[in-house]
Parts: sequence; C-alpha cells; structure tokens
Amino acid sequence: MNFVAMDFETANAKRASACSIALAIVRDNQVAHEFYSLINPEMEFSWRNINVHGIHEKDVVDAPTFPEVWDHIAPLFTANKLVIAHNAAFDNSVLKRTLERYDVNPPHYLTLDTLRTSKRFYPTLENHKLNTLCEKLHIELEHHHNALDDSVACANILLTEQQQFGSEALREFVKAI
Repeated sequence: MNFVAMDFETANAKRASACSIALAIVRDNQVAHEFYSLINPEMEFSWRNINVHGIHEKDVVDAPTFPEVWDHIAPLFTANKLVIAHNAAFDNSVLKRTLERYDVNPPHYLTLDTLRTSKRFYPTLENHKLNTLCEKLHIELEHHHNALDDSVACANILLTEQQQFGSEALREFVKAI
C-alpha cells in the first residue's frame, strides 16, 4: 500500500486555524517518511485547543504560515494519491478551509477515513477514538494529539486493517475529493 496519513491540530474552533500538520508517507506497506511542521495560523489560540494539543501562540511565532508549508507538501495531494486521516472529515475540512483562507484552490485527491473503517471492522469496541484503536490493535501512540504521532498511528491502523481484512475490503471506503 502507498498513501499519506494526514493530521492537523488547530489553534481554535475555526477550521482555517491550522497550527500544526503532520504527514506519514507510506510506501510498500511501511512508513517511509514523516513530515511535521508547526504553522503560524495568524490568529488567536483558544484555551480549549491548547488544552488538547499543548501548542501555544508563542510556539508558532517563528513558524511558517500555511502557504509556506503548502509549497512543500502540495505534490502529495493529487488526483491519483490516497490521503487518509482518522476522522477525515475534520482534517480534510481543515485543509480546504485553510487553503481557501489564503486564496489557494483546494486540490483533488483520494481520501479514506480510518474512523469509518474501524467502525465497520471493529464494531464491538467501546468507541473508535484513535487512542482506543491503538490500544486494542497494539499500535504505538506515545503522544495523542501530537500531529506526527497521530498521523503515524493512523497509517498503522490502515496497514493493520489491510493485513486483517485485505485491500479489497478497504476500496469501498475510498472517496475522491
């Protein structure tokens, strides 16, 4: 399997407030590359979000803005590439809203949501949160809500599902954006 697992953290409740991004790039069924960046969202942080991910305004003062980060990662988001996330509706909307905020056309790519796949494949779990899945599937997740750790964990969830249920079972979850 070849795909990119994406995770964002946001500064506040606005989807266009990305303050960190991570990508786990999977080649031939293993995480081959990792990318992480803090992002200066150029807006205020909410204490609620800080309590979740621990990123403060002072941490991103010298960080690149999203357009600077996008210049580096945009080639990973093309019509024939699969980009996954756990609760992909959130991460895909953060990407879309942030790009719109900077007047950048959102890309078209394939997506899959490991939250949705896990609900189908593991229906008896008490919940399908990333940390719960990692615990049940024996996948390392050292710092939940650290974008890099979350993206690598998400990648490993999909790889585990592919091993247990096969690639064909995953195809129905792939959507084009």
